[in-house]
Amino acid sequence: MDKSTLLADISNKENSSSSLLDTLSSQGHEQVVFCSRPEAGLRAIIAIHDTTLGPSLGGVRMWNYSSEDEALRDVLRLSRGMTYKAAISGLNLGGGKAVIIGDSRTDKTESLFRAFGRFVDGLGGRYLTAEDVGMSEREMEWIFSETRFVTGIPKAMGGSGDPSPVTAYGVYMGMKASAKHAYGSDSLEGKRIGIQGAGSVASYLARWLTKENATLYITDIFEEKAKALAAETGASVTKPDEIYTLDLDIFSPCALGGVVNDDTLNYLNCDIIAGGANNILDDEILHGRMLKDRNILYAPDYVINAGGIINISSELEGYNEERAMSKTARIYDTVLNIFRTAEENQLTTVEASNRLAEERIASVGKLQTLYSSASR
Repeated sequence: MDKSTLLADISNKENSSSSLLDTLSSQGHEQVVFCSRPEAGLRAIIAIHDTTLGPSLGGVRMWNYSSEDEALRDVLRLSRGMTYKAAISGLNLGGGKAVIIGDSRTDKTESLFRAFGRFVDGLGGRYLTAEDVGMSEREMEWIFSETRFVTGIPKAMGGSGDPSPVTAYGVYMGMKASAKHAYGSDSLEGKRIGIQGAGSVASYLARWLTKENATLYITDIFEEKAKALAAETGASVTKPDEIYTLDLDIFSPCALGGVVNDDTLNYLNCDIIAGGANNILDDEILHGRMLKDRNILYAPDYVINAGGIINISSELEGYNEERAMSKTARIYDTVLNIFRTAEENQLTTVEASNRLAEERIASVGKLQTLYSSASR
């Protein structure tokens, strides 16, 4: 692909002694594309993790990363999560993701997103892009002008539009399932719930929770966003660092990932973690076990935030909002099944969820191998 570039310095990766290809192989990635169009201001990375179940699908995120290494680490983790998200949700899709390095408040131009669209188009359908953090329907329209391998375009153009409402509904259903498992009832009335973030998904989630008369606490790095959402929903505003120390029933991270980590975990005072962010656990194995040891129930993020991919996958079949919401509602049962599997096998909830997703991928992969052998 024209003007694709490889990172020249990979010394800051988690295993600095290994090559980039070794890193990709160890995480199961099939392909990573580095995209550069200096004249358009484009610096982007597209990661395709696994296409066993179908073409990779995942949103493009625009974020002002501090370094290319940080962007690479994020896109690798996010794309892997999309594979598991699609698999556990029963979708015939693989996992992919893209990140654009830049400030979404100041750096957006039509030429930048059309340049990105041409890189997506060059992959020939191996990667289908969609809306993610820092993006809106306007940018998806610009990308769509260069490639048909894009979802989440406006409803007026035949697409599904903003996936945030459906993502939030899935988080809400996953949260209710978590309450059912922890408390014996899925009612969230009176539950003290802390929402980290005040973006689109967090806002729709807060509205669902307000209808149930939950007691909400909201924080965001942009205080004005938190205040606006709190004014609408009757929530209390708290400072970003204080969200970890509040006495909560449910902690709901709905911004960026890695927020449950060595620094924050010991401060948490909650029964349940259930949020819309991706990669909430900085280390899913280590921190998953630490949460289990502390009897904090964790709803795997890629399971309960799957409403977005369910919504845009419906677009590929001819979008029907009622069908998308119905499929998203099944997250409730999926979460309960994961909790049962974890308890029966003495696993963390992440380990249980991963096992179920990997079993589906392996099963389909085996069928593909048998079909290929039989057709020779």
